[in-house]
Amino acid sequence: MTSSHPTLSDVASKTGYRARLPDDNGFIDWPDQDNATWQTLMQRQLGMLEGRVCQEYLDGLERLALPVDRIPQLADIDRVLHAATGWQTAQVPALIPFDTFFELLANRRFPVATFIRTPEELDYLKEPDIFHEIFGHCPMLTNPAFAEFTATYGRLGLAAEPKERVYLARLYWMTVEFGLVDTPAGRRIYGGGIISSPKETLHALSDVPEHFPFDPIEALRTPYRIDILQPLYYVLDDLSRLHELSQQDIMGMVHRAMELGLHEPRFEPAPKKAAKA
Repeated sequence: MTSSHPTLSDVASKTGYRARLPDDNGFIDWPDQDNATWQTLMQRQLGMLEGRVCQEYLDGLERLALPVDRIPQLADIDRVLHAATGWQTAQVPALIPFDTFFELLANRRFPVATFIRTPEELDYLKEPDIFHEIFGHCPMLTNPAFAEFTATYGRLGLAAEPKERVYLARLYWMTVEFGLVDTPAGRRIYGGGIISSPKETLHALSDVPEHFPFDPIEALRTPYRIDILQPLYYVLDDLSRLHELSQQDIMGMVHRAMELGLHEPRFEPAPKKAAKA
């Protein structure tokens, strides 16, 4: 019997990637090349975690028991996340609208684009692929403080105005994607954008970037570029700070940040693309 679902989605991402859609049983039949790419990424990053990522991430990674030699099925991830914090994944084609993104997070569903980078783009990909989402983020979603903050962020974003969402995006970037935390064992990584990148993993804990104590209003005011190693990181004094933040008036902080305005960027402007003839 043939499935009513196509193997690939009809909607391609801006970089040409196409998400693989599940069959009627929710199963995605990943080709050997995609599984080989996953294995390469897993082996490379697993070797870099010790002494660099926070214990909460390592605990979540152990609970998920991700396979090294193949891309996991989302149903296997969902069983662990739901038991831990009530979260589950949501298969999405590629890039999704802000409304969809915030609605999913508000309902404790983490969007996962079901495509994986090509071997030619192992080191950097502008769009978040399944390796970034599963390996980078899902272990932290087993942590109650992180999970609650992420759900709160989704609820706030869903109700926010467009200008407010731009500021909220900076908070997400400086925490969920590129956050650091001080622990009794030393400074550690919890942000998925760092954890899924070998270069960023080494860079974030080096003496090259600036490190600032986490201040939500300052984070909301900090510009960023997605295509460079980050010039600065905000450091939590404890991961529980995220849960505390989720109980505070984040939108009031957004409005205060809007009044104060943005900090000067600590990076050069992105190069402009040449105009087509």
